[in-house]
Amino acid sequence: MKQTIAIAGAGIGGLAAASLLARDGHHVTVFDQFEAPRPVGSGLVIQPVGMDVLRAAGAADEALARGTPIQTMFGDEVAQNRVVLSVSYGKTPDRQGLGIHRAALFGGLHDAANAAGATIVPSSPVTGRAHQHLHVAGRPEGPFDLTIDALGAGSALSPLRSRPLPYGAVWATVPWPAEAPFAEDHLTQRYRRADRMLGVLPVGTMRDAPDTRLAAIFYSLKADGIDAHYARPFADWRAEAEALWPEFATYLPEGLDHGDFTRATYTHGTLKRPYDDGLVHIGDAAHRASPQLGQGANMALLDARALQLALRQATGEEALRRYAMARRWHVWIYQAMSASFTPQYQSDSTVLPVLRDRALAPLSRTWPVPAILTRLVCGDLVPPMASLETRNS
Repeated sequence: MKQTIAIAGAGIGGLAAASLLARDGHHVTVFDQFEAPRPVGSGLVIQPVGMDVLRAAGAADEALARGTPIQTMFGDEVAQNRVVLSVSYGKTPDRQGLGIHRAALFGGLHDAANAAGATIVPSSPVTGRAHQHLHVAGRPEGPFDLTIDALGAGSALSPLRSRPLPYGAVWATVPWPAEAPFAEDHLTQRYRRADRMLGVLPVGTMRDAPDTRLAAIFYSLKADGIDAHYARPFADWRAEAEALWPEFATYLPEGLDHGDFTRATYTHGTLKRPYDDGLVHIGDAAHRASPQLGQGANMALLDARALQLALRQATGEEALRRYAMARRWHVWIYQAMSASFTPQYQSDSTVLPVLRDRALAPLSRTWPVPAILTRLVCGDLVPPMASLETRNS
């Protein structure tokens, strides 16, 4: 049965849901707060499970044209000069990650949603809901058979109360240097114990500058120290970063300043029941975790796909129940893995980095652990939505 569907939020998950559901013939309207819908953030990695969703949504070609393949995640610890992270993707293109700028991914999904027939309404912040109607920019909208909450961590529709994580990061996008010290198919990171991390992620190109390859650079530090970080002279931080990782200087062009960086803070939590009467939550409105495993955007994409498949099978509360059941174990396991891994790489602990360096890092290179880690980063250590895929096959 074709439904009238409202989507609150034109982020990655919201636009993916819009394209998928409009392709199935539903009447889809997306409400977004910005005057012109735009992305928030810098670089990310689309994992193979996320690429499957982009193919279904009609956005894969644009993503592949803009992004760059990622074959390895690598990290070392500066004080002990030890390799502490080395995870390889599969050997074929369909088993590799894709580094991409969030704006490039957004553009492909935005085009796909428009092409599928979804209506995107800008300057329309969603502030609440009453039965089948939404409160949008001070006016009622509706009625809708179904409302999808894709508003992210700041959702006005989600009851999720998550706990803040102690570490955050600042991000910037810079040109990929002509004589880069790192391979362009690697996500490369350097740690000082677990309280500092620098990273370089190749993110391909942008539509308006297709000949300029880009990198996302990031610096991890305590969330309550980000304000102090911005208050210090940028030259002081540059000197500290270069001392920690001399090759990183290549990715710090002249003229770069604090104003080029965007702060990011993270929380952890999950809705036990990510739906209500005529309302369903996806992405960060339903579950949040550390970005350590690089699954945030991929989780939102998988939620959108699971919802599409559930609505093909059933209507009303039964469809929402099937969506929730299909995603429950995948979300739970990846959140548990994220909670376990994160303190080893981002924490004040002096014990966990030693455990990481002397025990877990060597173990990660011992059979059969490398194959397990490959499945982990690819996003399919457990089936992302097995029950729905089986029913729809």
